[in-house]
Amino acid sequence: MQSTRLTRLLTTLVFCSISALAQTSASRLKDAAPHMPANKFATQNEWWKYSVFYEIYPRSYGDSNNDGTGDLNGITQHLDHLARLGVDAIWITPCFPSPQVDFGYDVSDYRNIDPQYGTLADFDRLVAEAKKRHIKVILDFVVNHSSDKHQWFMESAKSTTNPYREYYIWRDGKSEGQPPNNWTSTFGGPSWTFSETTKQWYYHYFYPQQPDLNWRNPKVESEMFEITRFWYQRGVYGFRLDAVDTMFEDPNLTDNPPLEGTDAYGMPLQEHIHDHSLSEVHAELQKLRKVADESSGRVLIGETWTKTAEELAEYYGPSNNELQMPMYFNFTKVDELDANEFRQKVAAIESNPVHGWPVYVLSNHDIRRYVDRYGTGDNKDQVAKLMSALYLTLRGSAIMYYGEEIGMENNDPKRVEDVKDVIGKKGWPKEIGRDGERSPMQWDSSVNAGFNQGATPWLSVDANYTTHNVASEMAEANSILNWYRHIIKLRRTHPAFYSGDYVVLDENNPNVMSYLRKSKREMALVVLNFSSQPQNIALDTTRIGASKGRVLAATSATAATIDLSRVSIEPYGVVIAEVQK
Repeated sequence: MQSTRLTRLLTTLVFCSISALAQTSASRLKDAAPHMPANKFATQNEWWKYSVFYEIYPRSYGDSNNDGTGDLNGITQHLDHLARLGVDAIWITPCFPSPQVDFGYDVSDYRNIDPQYGTLADFDRLVAEAKKRHIKVILDFVVNHSSDKHQWFMESAKSTTNPYREYYIWRDGKSEGQPPNNWTSTFGGPSWTFSETTKQWYYHYFYPQQPDLNWRNPKVESEMFEITRFWYQRGVYGFRLDAVDTMFEDPNLTDNPPLEGTDAYGMPLQEHIHDHSLSEVHAELQKLRKVADESSGRVLIGETWTKTAEELAEYYGPSNNELQMPMYFNFTKVDELDANEFRQKVAAIESNPVHGWPVYVLSNHDIRRYVDRYGTGDNKDQVAKLMSALYLTLRGSAIMYYGEEIGMENNDPKRVEDVKDVIGKKGWPKEIGRDGERSPMQWDSSVNAGFNQGATPWLSVDANYTTHNVASEMAEANSILNWYRHIIKLRRTHPAFYSGDYVVLDENNPNVMSYLRKSKREMALVVLNFSSQPQNIALDTTRIGASKGRVLAATSATAATIDLSRVSIEPYGVVIAEVQK
């Protein structure tokens, strides 16, 4: 622990100029205290293009009433941290009333707040306080399914003639005791559950407690549109649409083709072609977009699991009239630090003729934190700076996951008895679940990392909280947190990073990504070392158009001006320089 601490203290970040290099830690900390200035583009209708989004899992962010579970007031209490960080919008995962089978993704009332998180008044206060800090609020909208405890479903299940019956998908079985087809749930088991009351089966792509809504029913469509209007009127600036690619399924219930092997739950694998990514979803997204466009500056983000960038491009719509921000998850499919792999993923987006607005995803509440996927042992802090420099200097909107700005790691359960996530309970040990990436936010080195005042948290706090927490890292000039603040500030003040052209300088280097970000007024060089060895990179200055660069950020000490023809970079290092013409 002491050696790790010493290594971090000896590592020096280089910021914008020689004077920055000469600053003392104390003077840099003075700069760290105020809120980031408001994003000058934030008032534009397409504000989301220039923004940094921050995902908050409300159960785990801040527990204001010390009951072990995070809440809305716990988010409000920590808005100043987000303002200092430079966040433009927060995406809050579901906070609606729910039985919490899937921790909020089973909604029983779309127009209220779950009592464990607070009240509508608490929500309104959060929106108002966020607005004071130039932060917009985005909600997670579970469009594919509701809870089986939603009034719609409870009515639907009463009889085959109930007015709400067609709000969901009910079908007869193939034969007695057999479901309508072979579709399997992504959370294990068949996608169909039998009702003894009505002697029919209802469909659920996820848990049985999450019955799929029937979007082919105009009444369902109208209800869901009105729900979005309800929240828009309360000051919400948009929605992250959950599981949009499962909104429709083949009405003929055609069997999915089988694949070899079984999943973590022992079910035969199959190719989900009749219950996933059907074309009807695009017409529905266009309608949702029309509702969003009734108010100025509203944005739709989509959870879009696609295999290729070409498939992703379809979610923008034929005239950019569907999702403004379909998520690109292919970074999460890269299993190790491989410059070629990441370069190819970026190239797939940048070379696509649709050229929609990218949204790169590295981690979230369903995906292991990237420092654990790519980091090992003592290099995780370096990996945190490396990967943040990658996605924060690429064209597009940036979405962070809470805690990544301080290097939070997965806190995976060690025993099945400790698992809270049903995925882990059902699939252990092959599938350990998602608890690890959902552990409480680490605010300081006090009890429970400052998450609350001492009550047992719903998930345990990771052991690294004594060194990786907001308070400690604010007081350390070279911390991951202050690195994030600096890179976000660069992104905000240098438009080339979020909207400029992307020019690859070395197409085949397996260890290093080097690229230019170019706008009409400026050009910046980004060099990222994905290897455990120092690298000396020879660059073609004729392609750059200059031989000198002013260092904007670096993970180790270097001169304020560097020779662009040959850049030396330490293991997992970053150099970002403004090209001087």
